[in-house]
Amino acid sequence: MIVASQQSQAGGQEGVQQQENRGLTPAQRATSTRAFLGLGAVPDKAAAERGAPLFEQNCAFCHGPKARGATGPSLITSDEVLADDRGEHLAPFLRKGVLEKGMPAFATMTDGQLTDIAEYLHLQVEDVANRGSYRVLNILVGNAANGKAYVEGHCMTCHTAETFAHIASRFRTPDQLQRNWVWPVREEKITANVKTAGGTISGRVTQISDFRITLQTASGETRMIDRGPRVEVRIEDPLAAHQSLVMTLKNDDLHNVTAYLETQK
Repeated sequence: MIVASQQSQAGGQEGVQQQENRGLTPAQRATSTRAFLGLGAVPDKAAAERGAPLFEQNCAFCHGPKARGATGPSLITSDEVLADDRGEHLAPFLRKGVLEKGMPAFATMTDGQLTDIAEYLHLQVEDVANRGSYRVLNILVGNAANGKAYVEGHCMTCHTAETFAHIASRFRTPDQLQRNWVWPVREEKITANVKTAGGTISGRVTQISDFRITLQTASGETRMIDRGPRVEVRIEDPLAAHQSLVMTLKNDDLHNVTAYLETQK
């Protein structure tokens, strides 16, 4: 089921955050995303580095080497981990253990060691949740000539050469270029023609499911139509070709096209 209005709402807040993050350094982007997600205190990376071998030796056999879970549960979404800032809750919890659930007590560890383990866990949460901290490496590893051939063979039924002229100059980095040619920003709305026993209704799709479609007509009227056996729905999605592309695009073609488009400045 596809719900156009829900997609719009879900992408709204994330879209605002992406707009705010443009032009920021990776460190600034990570800080902005951290505040947006409410992730709490910044993990102490030095303490996390000390805690990594302690976690590996004492905890990884149950919870996995990166705390993502093994025979025991993942700790990335653990309430005990997420409610802790600097080990003030986790350290006593680890020292006591939960024997009735099979978690041993780490009574012989020092407070510093337990805090270091807590910081290691906080860093794992950070790595999973804070996309702003990701660093994109060089993605210009494709063959530009092959990329040009792909564009000429797959894209010219919808686009013209002018579409790609100076396209690289519109984006700050190659990864932004790649993201936008694969799935461009939606500028045109999804529309539909719905044929019913009483005639054909056309308009912008605001909601669609297996059972119902809602349109806003050119006059601004909202029409809700049940999708029965005698109702024919024809969707007009300007990005339909890109949706198909995403499902079939090979890695080599992805890299090759990006390498070619980066030359178009």
